[in-house]
Amino acid sequence: MLCIRYVVANQKGGVGKTTTVVNVATAMAIAGRRVLVVDVDPQANATSHLGVPQDLPRNAYRVLIGEQSAVEACVPTEVENLWLLPAHPDLYGITLELPQVEDWPYRLQRALQGLIPRFDFIWIDTPPSLGILTINAMAAARFLVVPIQCEYFALEGLATLLRAMDRIHRAYNPELELHAIVLTMYDERTNLAYQVRQELTTHFPDRVMKTVIPRNVRLAEAPSFGRPVFLYDIRSRGAQAYLELAKELLNHEAHRTGSWAGRPDA
Repeated sequence: MLCIRYVVANQKGGVGKTTTVVNVATAMAIAGRRVLVVDVDPQANATSHLGVPQDLPRNAYRVLIGEQSAVEACVPTEVENLWLLPAHPDLYGITLELPQVEDWPYRLQRALQGLIPRFDFIWIDTPPSLGILTINAMAAARFLVVPIQCEYFALEGLATLLRAMDRIHRAYNPELELHAIVLTMYDERTNLAYQVRQELTTHFPDRVMKTVIPRNVRLAEAPSFGRPVFLYDIRSRGAQAYLELAKELLNHEAHRTGSWAGRPDA
């Protein structure tokens, strides 16, 4: 099986981007896949969510500036089969340093080349912006996954993101394509959530995931304990939703490649 590289992006913060990266990656690792999470968000939320300190001397910042290899910087997590390339607050300065390098859009892409043979899936978490780090992440990925909260202006924000994706596709990464739209913090009791879901499904019938992620207190609590929700409360609605989302993505990949994807809850 070839390594599948996902980038999870949305220029709006607070939509469940990091929660999606950490928990889908964990579910795939539980299913026996070899999975790497790459955290290029200076806030290092995915790093903290996986219980890894933000001040490790080997990190994504040093990889991007060429001081370390990605192979050297990866660390194991508490979850078997799940590894992390941790973020560092120094990534805040990358917008000043990286543009001075001629090949700056390809830094992450080239850094990950040595890791591709080691993993089945790579999940890249990005900052809530369309800046240099997100461009690097999109240039390094095959598929874009967009978490969207069902609220006003969701479609407008998605349109902006897709225009950026199209530019990156044309300029830096002709393989990049929209793979999945994931509805997060979904409240089925509200008409707005239903209306946004219907509108997104109308515009992107083959991209909106059937699995929706509900508002769930356990999902909100798990990061403060430095654990994926499956290690915090696997019986919660949030955990079960992410298991189903991982299963849906794995089955989609199985149909695309003709290989058996297994069960996330196996």
